[in-house]
Amino acid sequence: MGRAFEYRKARKLARWGNMARVFTKLSKEITIAVKAGGPDPDTNPRLRLLIQTSKKENMPKDNVERAIKKATDKDFTDYKEVNFEGYAPHGIAVFVETATDNNTRTVANVRSYFNKVGGSLGTSGSVEFMFDHQAVFHVTKKAGADIEELLLELIDYGVEDIDEDEGELVISGDFASNAAIQSHLEELGYEITSSEFVRVPMDYKQLSPEEREDVEKLLEKLEEDEDVQNVFHNMAEEE
Repeated sequence: MGRAFEYRKARKLARWGNMARVFTKLSKEITIAVKAGGPDPDTNPRLRLLIQTSKKENMPKDNVERAIKKATDKDFTDYKEVNFEGYAPHGIAVFVETATDNNTRTVANVRSYFNKVGGSLGTSGSVEFMFDHQAVFHVTKKAGADIEELLLELIDYGVEDIDEDEGELVISGDFASNAAIQSHLEELGYEITSSEFVRVPMDYKQLSPEEREDVEKLLEKLEEDEDVQNVFHNMAEEE
């Protein structure tokens, strides 16, 4: 199975376990997508996928409509997407994606989380090279579909791997190719039930249980922050 698939499964409960957290994250992504490409999902591919993802996560339709409306409100202060990179204790690389309407607040908070646990916030590019930025699509598997043939057909569009998970196909590829992958999947008639962008570690670092606790303190603080959208790291899962 592909690295993106295994990483996605390992982090799913930790990153998506809190329902309110999921809805807040999706609402921001929907608002950002509408700001960038308009409120019509027929002409805004990213919004179209986010609406599908919201359905899969059982996000109420009212929440989706509010997020769309918010982006078109003349008084709305746009979210700015800002990334942070640094090291947790014991040399664990951490990449943080945020969406904020107050950059000063977000910078101060993220810096304090790292400092309080003995970590260090780095400069742009300090750990990004240690992660592979990928787009992951979950699609409904067609009856009789040949996965190897589908992979060969999609390689030219940026797809790197296809796995099966509970009746769905999990298709991952280079982040820069996400629009091309989505477009071709839709042309082939595949129903995309959800999608996400992930940063998969090139290598993982094993820690002792005690060391893991130190890192988890930072990860928990980051994931509790409302400005934080995603947290990625290269700490290996417990064996």
